Amino acid sequence: MYEKPEVPINCLFQACYNPRLEAEISRCKEICYRYNQLSPNDKEKQEEILRKLLGKMGENVTFMQPFWCDYGYNISVGDYFYANHNLVITDGAKVTFGDSVFIAPNCCFTTAEHAIDPQQRKAGMEIAMPITVGNNVWIGAGSTILAGVTIGDNTIIGAGSVVTKSIPANVIAVGVPCKVLREITEEDKYRYPIYEK
Repeated sequence: MYEKPEVPINCLFQACYNPRLEAEISRCKEICYRYNQLSPNDKEKQEEILRKLLGKMGENVTFMQPFWCDYGYNISVGDYFYANHNLVITDGAKVTFGDSVFIAPNCCFTTAEHAIDPQQRKAGMEIAMPITVGNNVWIGAGSTILAGVTIGDNTIIGAGSVVTKSIPANVIAVGVPCKVLREITEEDKYRYPIYEK
């Protein structure tokens, strides 16, 4: 039976030059490569590969190609998930997405941080910390979500943001580093006109 290696979280561990973890990453990259070679319209085969790759996957899940991750089994995705082109997830620790999450193109979620000390870094030491994204979250194009971050339900992360600290629910947050701009209010329902046939 296949055994997933234990990757420690919240402490330095030997991530680089580690044959067991390198084998896991190679296995995952091969699956991602096969996924990225599929026709964008072959939904049946896409779902088949994603269900083997991801740790947990809800219903109506879309990952537009190309999509890359490191292990796959550390990623949990809820229902009605949509990720646009060029999503990268370095999932040394758990990455959890709730329901109805939208991710725009060219986003990166990285649980990994390298050692600050140059000798430890040269030796391949890393730390991995989980990322959690709530329900009904929209991540704008070109955003980067760093290790240890939680993003609350209903929140919007503006395009180009670098999220270094957790962001609460029901807000719009933007910038480098990402900070809360304002709360989402009832008035936002009327921000744009609704087209009716």
